[in-house]
Amino acid sequence: MRPASGPLSAARDPFGREVKSLRLSVTQQCDLACSHCHKEGQRPSADEMTAAEIERLTRIGSSVGIRKVKLTGGEPLIRKDITEIISKISPLVREVSLTTNGLRLEHMARSLKNAGLGRVNVSLHSLDPETFKRLCGRGQTVDVVRGIKAAIEAGLSPVKVNMVVLKDENEAEIAQMIEFCAKTGAILQLIEYESDRESSNGRDFVKRYVSLEALEETLAQQSFETTMNELHRRRRYRIRNNGTSVAVEFVRPMHNTEFCANCTRIRMSSDGRLKPCLLSRSGEVDVLTPLRGGATDAELRGLFLEAIANRRPYWS
Repeated sequence: MRPASGPLSAARDPFGREVKSLRLSVTQQCDLACSHCHKEGQRPSADEMTAAEIERLTRIGSSVGIRKVKLTGGEPLIRKDITEIISKISPLVREVSLTTNGLRLEHMARSLKNAGLGRVNVSLHSLDPETFKRLCGRGQTVDVVRGIKAAIEAGLSPVKVNMVVLKDENEAEIAQMIEFCAKTGAILQLIEYESDRESSNGRDFVKRYVSLEALEETLAQQSFETTMNELHRRRRYRIRNNGTSVAVEFVRPMHNTEFCANCTRIRMSSDGRLKPCLLSRSGEVDVLTPLRGGATDAELRGLFLEAIANRRPYWS
């Protein structure tokens, strides 16, 4: 993939990809210990941006074309000021969404909605309590299920259920998860386990990775409606299930040039580092240190543009 020719606009990287969304980690703390977690590609850090700092950096991001913000962690609902963060940034962008493990969601869904949250992704890698504990270290599936139902009742729509599919661990549960999402009204998002080019999790990756290509082809044939997510051009298939229907979306990043060619996202770590790509630390830009040092909005905007200019398709 070659860089696009012509002048570089504020919201485009050197390969012509518009940057429309920001995946923003608000903490690295988590109350689970999932063995397959990629930790958003962050360096370990106990430093966290304040709500006011997140608000200012989101405002700067919106000035360079950011229209959607996805709050993540760690576990973002651990932050006691998470509703404050949402209320501060929701007027600045078109949509604020959030990824959560769901353990605290049942009792927070309504307040999150009232603060301005649009929708949620809930990680649920197994409906079996023993498998769930084995994959996630602790926690109860019943709490996550209650959280999903509470989110739907609160109008955090659409609710997506994120399931990382792992060989010989939970792959046999996909049909059960499809049925669960059909009954609850959630979208199922099936995610391939991934690794970087250096295979930093090589032995674990070889053991646990399962390709979703064949399953996607099967569901594509069964689908009566196919739509496409602009982000990564991920396909979503609506299929019939026991008298109702359910949407299943696939996230298949490994060696997927189309996935990278249509990436419209930039990331920010909980300690304020703009990260061009999940799998690469190349091109990261620290924005929090300059902000705390008195940088102007114009200077911070320049750092956003620098990080956007550093973006490269990881699989090309």
